[in-house]
Amino acid sequence: MPKPKKIVVLGGGTAGWMAACLLNHAWGAADVPTQITVIESSDIETVGVGEGSTPYMRQFFRTLGIEESQWMPACNATYKCGISFPEWSGRSNAPSYFHPFFSQLDLKPAADYFNSCNKRRRGKSVACLPDDYFVAAALARQKRAPIAQQDLGFEHDYAYHFDAGLLATFLKKFAKARGVLHIVDTVSGVIQDDAQTISRLKTQNHGDQQADIFFDCSGFASVLMGKTLKQPFISYADTLVNDCAVAIPTPLEDDDLLPSETVSLAATNGWMWKIPLTHRYGNGYVYSSQYLTADQAEQELRTKLGECADGAEAKHLKMRIGRVEQHWAGNCVAAGLSQGFIEPLEATAIGLIQYTIEQFIEHFEKGDFSDKYRSDFNRLVNKSFDGVKDYVSLHYRLNGRSDSQYWIDNRENTAVSDSLQRIIDCWSNGGDFDERLTLEKMAQSYMRPSWYCIFSGMGYFPEERNDAAKFTRAAADARRQCEHISSSFYTHSRLWLQQGNS
Repeated sequence: MPKPKKIVVLGGGTAGWMAACLLNHAWGAADVPTQITVIESSDIETVGVGEGSTPYMRQFFRTLGIEESQWMPACNATYKCGISFPEWSGRSNAPSYFHPFFSQLDLKPAADYFNSCNKRRRGKSVACLPDDYFVAAALARQKRAPIAQQDLGFEHDYAYHFDAGLLATFLKKFAKARGVLHIVDTVSGVIQDDAQTISRLKTQNHGDQQADIFFDCSGFASVLMGKTLKQPFISYADTLVNDCAVAIPTPLEDDDLLPSETVSLAATNGWMWKIPLTHRYGNGYVYSSQYLTADQAEQELRTKLGECADGAEAKHLKMRIGRVEQHWAGNCVAAGLSQGFIEPLEATAIGLIQYTIEQFIEHFEKGDFSDKYRSDFNRLVNKSFDGVKDYVSLHYRLNGRSDSQYWIDNRENTAVSDSLQRIIDCWSNGGDFDERLTLEKMAQSYMRPSWYCIFSGMGYFPEERNDAAKFTRAAADARRQCEHISSSFYTHSRLWLQQGNS
């Protein structure tokens, strides 16, 4: 099994320390271990906003053998059952919907849900809001954690909310305890052997740092992959117009119970997130600078948050939306913002970082620096980015709002991939939606339930009725069953989380 002798990771933060941890786990305990060094500048501030993940992140901690009771209290983390989307559709028949995570508990009610969706697509006025059919939605309504009080015989799927700055600090400590070297310094130069190969990094105080492989985790600066290797950047700006965000923290309510959902609330020219941590809420406004100034965005967010935001500092962020053409070029791999970013909706950033690192390890072990495996790696990572872009953009494409030019322009945007357009057309014309999803599987990243949830949750049906659909017995039975099952799960208590769920 080939493995590198030395890896240098440029940049800390979540991406850099995730890379260090996974690379060290793969190759740091061999007879001749790979030496991994993280070079982190003291001049770069970590944003540290509240952040969410997908269930895929659970695999990251399992791989490293880190228990939730270890990392969650250290990162002020909470559980996440899914995402609610109030006011996105602009249709009276769908004022809000919940995008849940799924488990075996959902098999029977989900079958009824898919059946009801397909009836509605073909003209029957039946209720098919995902909120009624999935246990995760009931857990969120009841402010419960996705942890059952008794063994179910299987795991209920879920994700996390956490403080991104604290997570990077936790992973740094974990990695250093396992032999990862940490250099706090500034890189003053990059020395190349040729146009595609990096030889060493020059630092101000620690001399030259040589390596077989360099990981670029330098954020939007993309010091190695962008500035040095000149890797082309594929912009998604024609499809996803949001390029800015402003974040403001607010205190928790006095109630010990915490929400177990991310709220993604549609706003005038974008959307606002609300993420519960054990010590505060993370709030933010994601918007497009084409339609809103930074000051206007901050004021709109403060108005929405009310008095609880008085005196709280606002952090303004600029986002470069898109991806590099190759995520592994020569002996350099980009992970995190240096490789690309898809706006925060659906919380995919951490998952894309994790997927990139895991796929790199797998492909490198197959063929070292082989062009074949490098090409296969880049194809898979690009597919993931492009598939996520499609699903995220669909939220905007399906909206029925007309209260601002922002929403009208997003709905009328014709920059839609061929694959996504075929999915939209099939849903609209009453065709075999499951067959279409199977045919588009190679181009898409999301699973069948998510596609049904976004179309039905947005109230996007051919008849475009504004009246409420009939609440059927199937929907009532499913909702009642989900509420009953949820009562056997733990409440999402602040104290319970801070004590490590003990």
